[in-house]
Amino acid sequence: MAPICLLCWVCSLLCVWSVVIGHPCVLDHQGWADCSGKSLQHVPSSLPRNITSLDLSFNSLIIPHHRTLLKHFPSLHSLNLSSNAKLTLSPAVFSNLGALRLLDLSSCGITYIHMDTFKGLGNLHTLLLRNNSLQELDAPFLLPLKALFHLDLRHNTLVSVDSWSLQLMETIPRVRLEGNPWVCDCSVRPLQHWLQRRRATALPAGKGGRSWPYLVGFIVTAIGISILIALAAKCKLVQKNFASYRHRPLPEISSIGGSPMEDTSSWDRSSIPDAADLQAEDDDGFIEDNYIQPSEQLPTKEEQELHRSI
Repeated sequence: MAPICLLCWVCSLLCVWSVVIGHPCVLDHQGWADCSGKSLQHVPSSLPRNITSLDLSFNSLIIPHHRTLLKHFPSLHSLNLSSNAKLTLSPAVFSNLGALRLLDLSSCGITYIHMDTFKGLGNLHTLLLRNNSLQELDAPFLLPLKALFHLDLRHNTLVSVDSWSLQLMETIPRVRLEGNPWVCDCSVRPLQHWLQRRRATALPAGKGGRSWPYLVGFIVTAIGISILIALAAKCKLVQKNFASYRHRPLPEISSIGGSPMEDTSSWDRSSIPDAADLQAEDDDGFIEDNYIQPSEQLPTKEEQELHRSI
């Protein structure tokens, strides 16, 4: 009975806590709040004011005109507003977020940015505007962003950028412009020169924008393979020459101009000894005992004296 009562008490406490909190977001102890995918039209006002990261992506946020967003969160460092199709950016909408470092406005259907939209964001480091419908850039909107390091404008509908905007983007270390349908005429020439100076990777769509890294990689690979093949062939040739130097030359058995058959026959004849030579070798003044038969033994001294007396 006691466990059932405890369970009921916990459930009631959770229900009361959800009513008190009044928001469906997930919080953690590091100051991060996840409110993504909750079908929100307004930012929950009951969120803690000391949060540093807020994810409001995949909602249906509606920002009233001429009002600031998240005015009760001055410590916010990261704000994700991506995939809010009804989002409209009014002037100075982020002016109360002076500590903001990252702002994600991707996939919001933005078609125009007012020159004062980002007023007050002097510490902003990263601005993501990819996958929108921007057709042109109002260059002064970059003026308040003194600390901007990364600007992402990929996959919009930009056809050209004027010289003033390019001059303002010159101070931004990293600018992404890929995936825009640039018009290849005289108006895009300043952009081409700017890209050449910046050594950026973005080029007009359909013109092989990022093909050169693959070409360089292919050339380097081909050169490396050629060098390896040359080294392998050279090592094999060296080994073959070294092995040939270790062989001893054949003895010269013939004189110059003589035929091999004549040399062979003369060598055979000279190598067979004559009978006279063998007899001379055997006639060395000594007679072996094994060659004297018993009947052929010499007479003794007494027999010789008897023969003389007769």
